[in-house]
Amino acid sequence: MFNIVLLEPEIPHNAGAAGRLALATGSALHLVKPLGFSLDDKYVKRTGLDYWQEVDLHIWENFSELETAMAGKGMWFLSTKASQTPWEADFQPGDCLVFGKETKGLPEEMVKAAGGRALRIPMKPGGTRSLNLSTAVAIVLYEAVRRQAPGW
Repeated sequence: MFNIVLLEPEIPHNAGAAGRLALATGSALHLVKPLGFSLDDKYVKRTGLDYWQEVDLHIWENFSELETAMAGKGMWFLSTKASQTPWEADFQPGDCLVFGKETKGLPEEMVKAAGGRALRIPMKPGGTRSLNLSTAVAIVLYEAVRRQAPGW
């Protein structure tokens, strides 16, 4: 249904939760290197991802490689520095929902270049600087799914 893209994810549990969300929604998970963890079987099992082999998983050497492969798909870039919210976005099936690494988010130049395709999840001012990566994925992914499959 959608493409979840984690750019340089650092924490295996967030990638695992995103994989579970991908399975639950019929979406694909794309991890863009470098990864802050190993995907070898032993490590994945240790993080509790015994369903990992069922995830429609794609690993990319860099973002340019993913962009080339996804040409023609809509790209939405999630950042606390964006002004538009997911509630205003015109999601289409197959769109890519791009999230940055846990410690830094997406590169500022990527967010600026995205213009109106940069989205932020609204939060109370002064409440927190950002949400957990897997929480952000869940919020945006399910808003996109809700729009494509009402009552699903």
